Amino acid sequence: MDVRLKRAYERPDPADGSRVLVDRVWPRGRSRQALELAAWERDVAPSNELRRWFGHDPERWDEFQARYREELRAPERRAALDRLARLAADGRLTLVYGAADEEHNQAVVVRDALLGAGRQ
Repeated sequence: MDVRLKRAYERPDPADGSRVLVDRVWPRGRSRQALELAAWERDVAPSNELRRWFGHDPERWDEFQARYREELRAPERRAALDRLARLAADGRLTLVYGAADEEHNQAVVVRDALLGAGRQ
């Protein structure tokens, strides 16, 4: 499986393959046309409560990952992960996210879940 990550503020590239937004909220200042998305999987994004609690604080990263992996077990999120896995099986999948921090964001957790890392 070839799963990549890319900020919503980076230019789309044909080499991205299928581009899927994995944020609960739309990236500020970006149009649908500019993002060139195959889909927007809101259901795979962390809950609003978890997203607000985390606040992209790197000190909360380990706990965020644990809580988010737990949320990803819910049926609607599991179904969204399955849809992403099917896209990845067909070719390169790029998970698009809006966070400024490239190492501590939900797309990292989603990628790891798709690749089997961090699953319990």
